[in-house]
Amino acid sequence: MSGDLYRIQEGPISADALHDAVLGDSDGAVATFAGVVRDHSMGRRTSYLVYDAYKDMAEKKMEEIGREVKAKWEVDRVGMLHRVGRLEIGETSVLIAISAPHRKAALEACHYAIDRLKETVPIWKKEVWTDGEEWIEGDPSATGQAAGKT
Repeated sequence: MSGDLYRIQEGPISADALHDAVLGDSDGAVATFAGVVRDHSMGRRTSYLVYDAYKDMAEKKMEEIGREVKAKWEVDRVGMLHRVGRLEIGETSVLIAISAPHRKAALEACHYAIDRLKETVPIWKKEVWTDGEEWIEGDPSATGQAAGKT
């Protein structure tokens, strides 16, 4: 997919670099979503997170999502980056950027892309709290667990 970018990486994610990578002269919009490590989860204080991924499969699944996005919306380029390793509070864990001629397509496609990534891409997260740790399966925010609502 020419101009698209799908990567699992260990180092920090640059929002500016991904924005520039997807932006073309025919684009009137670039929508981005950044997932950031917060200091709490499921009613507990978070110290840090650890992400792991099946890199080759994850990048292939991300590319599949990009193809789905392009089939559903008039968008030009898709960029999806996800970190692995230890991430501290405030660091970006995932960044999605989608360029399009118009904002509505870019925004809707970006929303769809992060939801699909959470559902289908083989990436695992370990929450490390001040009082323990646990590998989390799935998206806790989808079930209300993220706010401590079980």
